[in-house]
Amino acid sequence: MKEEYIFEIIKKLGADLPKFSDGRIDYTNSISAPVLIIFVRYQGEILLLKRSKKVSTYQGKWSTVAGYLDELKPIREKVLEELKEETSITEENIADLKFGQSYKIKDETVHRLWLRFPVLVELKEKPRIKLDSEHTDFKWIKPEEMNKFETPPFFHISWEMLKEL
Repeated sequence: MKEEYIFEIIKKLGADLPKFSDGRIDYTNSISAPVLIIFVRYQGEILLLKRSKKVSTYQGKWSTVAGYLDELKPIREKVLEELKEETSITEENIADLKFGQSYKIKDETVHRLWLRFPVLVELKEKPRIKLDSEHTDFKWIKPEEMNKFETPPFFHISWEMLKEL
């Protein structure tokens, strides 16, 4: 995944959008948004997180660690930041980090065009998960069990981009 390409997307999409006080782009009312979709895997199981009512989209659905690409920060650094913030997983427990093929998907349920950047994080040890306010529960599951959970639309596409890595 070329960071220059991602930075150009962030610059283009964020050019006319409001900014938070810390300078990050506010995509709240944007029709397009770039996001990291971070799958965490340990010994063949993936971590699913149940989204809380405090998030703007897909409340109550099972998803992964995710975050807007809302600043010009190295992508690996942004992945590590989101992992620590949402689950308390730190870089010390990461065995490998791989990037899948990015893709665009229009979700009419939230009236947004998502530019998704899937990431696969392999862990050295099963961590003690500490959730932030974005999630209310978590489960470790086999990938083939994913269809038993209510997930955001097109969620499986991100996994398809990563499962062979």
